[in-house]
Amino acid sequence: MDAGTSMDLKVYSRHNCYRPTPEQMTAIQDKGVSVTLTPGINVVKLLESDTPYITATGAKAEPWVLLWIYGGRVINSKTNVEVVATWASLRGYTDVLTINVIESATLCALLFDASPGHHSGELTLSVTAP
Repeated sequence: MDAGTSMDLKVYSRHNCYRPTPEQMTAIQDKGVSVTLTPGINVVKLLESDTPYITATGAKAEPWVLLWIYGGRVINSKTNVEVVATWASLRGYTDVLTINVIESATLCALLFDASPGHHSGELTLSVTAP
């Protein structure tokens, strides 16, 4: 695209949708690290730690953490819609998720990486509950 131009991109729910199987959802929940969110306002963010997220070339990278929240009723402050399950993500160290937990729910977090094995280190996810 040329600078100054815009384009609409349509994503069709029938043709552009990836639907995980129940087995794939179980695998996601098994692979991730989970915590129970208690009722009230919960704030979730990444903390930069002493062990930074590093690429194979030694460059510092911003991580993408995928969050699967399920098993209770929650409201994401960005959408203000009450749901019983939702996906969210943290894209880098400055991204924050604020979630109003109406009924206890499980937060499952996993690192999303299109090139596994190219990164080293660990990330710390901060969950601040009421």
